[in-house]
Formats: sequence, structure tokens, C-alpha cells
Amino acid sequence: MNAPVLPIPDFFDAAKVGTVWRIPYEARAAQARDWAHLHKVEPASVDSTKTWLMLIDVQNTFCIPEFELYVGGRSGRGAVEDNARLCEFIYRNLGNITHITATMDTHMTMQVFHAIFFVDKDENHPVPYTDIHASELRDGKWMFNPALASQFDIAPEYGQQMMVHYAEELEKKGKYALTIWPYHAMLGGVGHALVSSVGEAIFFHSVVRLAQTDIVIKGDTPFTENYSVIGPEVLTGPMGEALGTHDQKFIEQLQEFDRLIVAGQAKSHCVAWTVSDLLNDINATDPELAKKVYLLEDCTSPVVVPGVVDHTDAANAAYERFAEASMHIVKSTDDF
Repeated sequence: MNAPVLPIPDFFDAAKVGTVWRIPYEARAAQARDWAHLHKVEPASVDSTKTWLMLIDVQNTFCIPEFELYVGGRSGRGAVEDNARLCEFIYRNLGNITHITATMDTHMTMQVFHAIFFVDKDENHPVPYTDIHASELRDGKWMFNPALASQFDIAPEYGQQMMVHYAEELEKKGKYALTIWPYHAMLGGVGHALVSSVGEAIFFHSVVRLAQTDIVIKGDTPFTENYSVIGPEVLTGPMGEALGTHDQKFIEQLQEFDRLIVAGQAKSHCVAWTVSDLLNDINATDPELAKKVYLLEDCTSPVVVPGVVDHTDAANAAYERFAEASMHIVKSTDDF
């Protein structure tokens, strides 16, 4: 980092990071203007070294302990402690961070990873964390819910064909199976919102640096998953119809910045797969671009559901692969 490290504002309370509360925007805006004047922080537009901070899905649904898909990691405090460090990183480096992008996982009721999409022969829905395999769809153990067909203007039989195709495509990629997740990140709900403490830090940055935060919505298409903000897990349906699009703006933006810093949740899923997609685009464009990417390892945690799943090892393996590609694995307190 080039600009001086700044103190953390008195209003920041690390003890509140794991809770939901209203941000006093007007008060923070006034404090931000005073902060910029006091510490002689210039607008982001004059930065000679342009630094882009990407925050992946730092939302209540993943980061607050009592919410739907809380990412506790093995310690059980994962996302809460990650976000305390992340907020402090943003405040200390206000003068260095040129631009912030915050991605938001965004869902509605009827989507391919929610239980309502499938029924068995007795019209029961799968329970959360059920993995649905292509063979089970071919055998009729699980079926596309025919009651939803009219919602999407398709025949029930074609809905089932889509599900078989989708599960087969996932298996070809060798990633995780189609997983039924608890209803989460529901558009319009409290879980969808950014964590209050992080949202406050982002807002403070935008006023201090006169830089608009970029909010990117992902995951709102019904027939595909979107762990990565760059593109869906499956691009096309059985008839070649588009299920989603691969977004080129991220590789284009990386070319315009001197460094990209990545944090967020979960290390094993949306963070890892976003970085993986970006790395694919980097390798197709210019492998040297990987050297611009810095991964804040202490501001992200893997999905761990005690007694059910533990994706810690998979997350660590992904980060090892990113390091081998010349990306930097760093901590929020490192000087880089």
C-alpha cells in the first residue's frame, strides 16, 4: 500500500460486527467529510496506484450466526471475525482503496437449489443439504416439481429433462453435486442485506474517497446456480437455451487496475469459484494479470456444518492452486 495507514474511527465497534443494526448514514457522511479533511485523504480519482477491493457476498445470510447459511468455519466464529478484520482493513486503508465492488447473492423462492424445485413420488421435497445426482433424476427418485411448470412456461417433462441435463453438466465439471440449500439470501429479506458493520465501512469509504460503491447482483436466475459472480455453473439448457451469461467486465476491469484485493464468503464456494473463473479469464487473456490479485486469507472462511459437511480442505486446496498461478495469499495486516 502507498498512502499512510489511517487510524480506525471511534464509531467502529468490533463487538457489533455479528449483529444487524441501522446505519446512521447522515452522521457517518458528516464524519467522513471531516475525516477526509483531518487526514488529508484525496479523492480516489487522483490515485496513481489504483486498487480494487472486491467483497464477495458479505451478507447477513452468510455472516450473522443466527441466519440461514452462516459461515462459521471450524471455529464457529469464522465470518464474524473475518468481517471485524475486514472492516479494520478498509478503515486503515481508506487512502489506498480506489474502488469497492460488493457482490450480493440474490435469490427467490423458485430456484434450482431450493427444495421446492423437486419432489419424490410421494410429493415430498428434499431436505436442506441433500445432494441430487443425475442418476437419481434419471431413475425418478427426484423429479422437477410439475406444479412449477406453468411458472416458467414449460412442460413438466421438459422441466425434468432440464434437471437431468443440469445435474449431468455439473458432474462433467467435477465440482460439487447439485445441492439443496436452505432458503437464503432472499431478495427483499433481512438476510439479503450487507452486514451492517461492513456496509457502514463501505459507505464511509465512498464519502471519504468520493467513490461510488459498485453493487453486483448474482444468483437470481431460476435454472442455474451462480456461486461465481463471473458466470453460472451451467450456461445452457438441453436445447441450447441460455441459462445465464459469463460476465467479461471483471477481467476487463482487472486490466484497468494495478491490484485487486478479494475477501468475503464463503472461501470454499462463492469466493473460490469467483477467483477460479477469474483465473480462467486471466489465463485466456494474459497470465501475468494473476500477479495483480491479492486474496485476504484472514477475511474469508469455508463452509463447515458440524456433522454434515466440512469444506475446509477443498478451500485450502483452491487457494494453493491460486498461489501456484502467481496470485498472492495475504493477511489484512500485511504490508503489501
